[in-house]
Amino acid sequence: MKITTICCIGAGYVGGPTMAVIAQKCPHIKVTVVDLNEERIKRWNDADVENIPIYEPGLSAIVGEARGRNLFFSTAVDQAIEEAQLIFISVNTPTKTYGSGKGMAADLKYIELCARQIARVSKTDKIVVEKSTLPVRTAEAIKNILDNTGNGVQFQILSNPEFLAEGTAVQDLLSPDRVLIGGNTTVEGKEAIESLVEVYANWVPRERILTTNVWSSELSKLTANAFLAQRVSSVNAMSELCEKTGADVTEVTRAIGMDSRIGSKFLKASVGFGGSCFQKDILNLVYI
Repeated sequence: MKITTICCIGAGYVGGPTMAVIAQKCPHIKVTVVDLNEERIKRWNDADVENIPIYEPGLSAIVGEARGRNLFFSTAVDQAIEEAQLIFISVNTPTKTYGSGKGMAADLKYIELCARQIARVSKTDKIVVEKSTLPVRTAEAIKNILDNTGNGVQFQILSNPEFLAEGTAVQDLLSPDRVLIGGNTTVEGKEAIESLVEVYANWVPRERILTTNVWSSELSKLTANAFLAQRVSSVNAMSELCEKTGADVTEVTRAIGMDSRIGSKFLKASVGFGGSCFQKDILNLVYI
């Protein structure tokens, strides 16, 4: 399927920047970002692009270039879903605060609500892409909702996790280490994978676009964050040891970081890892 229309449900930190870059690099594709938060959409549409709700170096310029041409921000969720051939789901997956898995498992209520809305609205076949960080096998749950509550429409589910870091998100999107796309191995599944590959291939070299089965893709995101968090924890433990022994942690990390098997990234001793992802993803992985 040649993709000409894309919808992204969720105008947050992942959905907004990702869709802006896709729109910039694929001017032949109409990209609509939808969200129920009217204030957030209003800021994405602000005449002064410096007032968009996310600050990332270079993002305002990209939004300014593509917005109104082939990039649109809207609260008309149903309309965008109906028009789109390919739908990204990029909504929050917080840690559950009650019930089975409380304090560890991912709460998928927003994902399930999106799936039900897509099933209710869709009248033509769709490719649905998981962009949120999700537990492995979530695609199966989404497919069950779509197939059992839809209107006889055929849905293909892909996993396409993001690997963005705050402060470098635009550069991470423009020149990614890899783009990961997971799907099923049926003829239809392979065609869906290739449709998304073709979108990214407008600016990402083919050798950096990895295709896997959907479960491997879902699990890779959690695994990557666990490994990165582990490096932060490990170097902080070494920092404490350095203070006790008279060693200099900066010198130690420089020495080990020059080993090509280890590398120098995520070896800065500090207060520990923070942000919205590492803790919840580790808890989710442990729960699984």
